[in-house]
Formats: sequence, structure tokens, C-alpha cells
Amino acid sequence: MPGAAAVLIDRDGTLTEEVGYVNHPKRLRLLPRSAEAVRRLNRSGVKAVMVTNQSGVARGYFTEEVLQAVNEALVSQLKAEGAYLDGLYVCVHHPTLGEPPYRAVCDCRKPEPGLLRRAAADLGLDLSRSWTVGDKISDVLAGRRAGTGSILVLTGYGLGEWEFRRSRWPTPPDHVAEDLLAAVEWIQKGGPR
Repeated sequence: MPGAAAVLIDRDGTLTEEVGYVNHPKRLRLLPRSAEAVRRLNRSGVKAVMVTNQSGVARGYFTEEVLQAVNEALVSQLKAEGAYLDGLYVCVHHPTLGEPPYRAVCDCRKPEPGLLRRAAADLGLDLSRSWTVGDKISDVLAGRRAGTGSILVLTGYGLGEWEFRRSRWPTPPDHVAEDLLAAVEWIQKGGPR
């Protein structure tokens, strides 16, 4: 039996507003159409999974406890809108900053595919039937390396990445969408891989 399809979603700038390092739960705000995007995935049986780099822990900007409180705020905000995530996966590492164990070269910091592969193993996902959605080239590359389709959203850093940096990218996304909901709509219409 094949694994489940999923949309692996970056947090800051894709699911929530990009405000820099989110060092308090009150700083976390869903982007306007994110809850609707997640609800559509929930209703269609496609897993909605957050995959996010949070090197603020390694950098000493906030603790793992604060990170957990911020992610609990995300879950709560989505629940209030009738939506839920099937999994939350976080990389707290940075290759050169902070102290061990947070200063580490790891396989989970996007653009490496470790978070996506861990989610697939834990949740029984078929990455070849799944999509990665984010606002940075690191999200696109992580998806490619994990074997998913990839969509760049123009929220967060996405517009600047697309307009000013794409000529330097090693690989383009499969699709560019206005925001997470537009990405989900494109996927659900059978966007080509």
C-alpha cells in the first residue's frame, strides 16, 4: 500500500508572517489565508506537515522551551480556525554558530532533506506524491533532495527570492504561487510534477 501524500510547509514566511526570529508566542501570526489552506488539506486527506529551520536556538536568541511555546501557539491558532497539522518538524542547528549540541552540521537543516525524510518515516508519507512549499530556495532544494515537488510562495522572502535571486538558483521550483492557499489550490487541481 502506497504511503500518504503530504504538503510539507515551511513556517516563517509561508504559514506565518515573517517577523525575524520569533522569540515569543505573541509574535507568531498566521498569514491571512494559511488556515484555509491547511483546512483544505485536512479535508482532502493530504497530510499537512510543518518543516522549519529555527537556528535561533543555536544562536541563543530563544530556548527550546520558547520554541515549543511558539509552535503550541501555531497549533492553537490553526485549531481556532478549524485546521490542524499532522506533524511539526524543526531543525534547531546552525553549522557555525552557538554551542554544541546546537552548533552542528546536520542533515535536517534545509536545504538538506533530513526533516522531510524524518516526517516521511514517522508519518508513512510517500515523498514522490508530496510537495514542499516555502518562501526560500532552501525550501525548494530540500524538496528536490527529498524527492517531492516544490513550490515557492511569494509571501515572506519569496517575492525577493523570485525577483532578484532566481538567476543564481541551482534549480527552479515546479511552481510559483502567490501564497500557501494558492499553492494548495494548484496542487489540488493536479499541478504537474
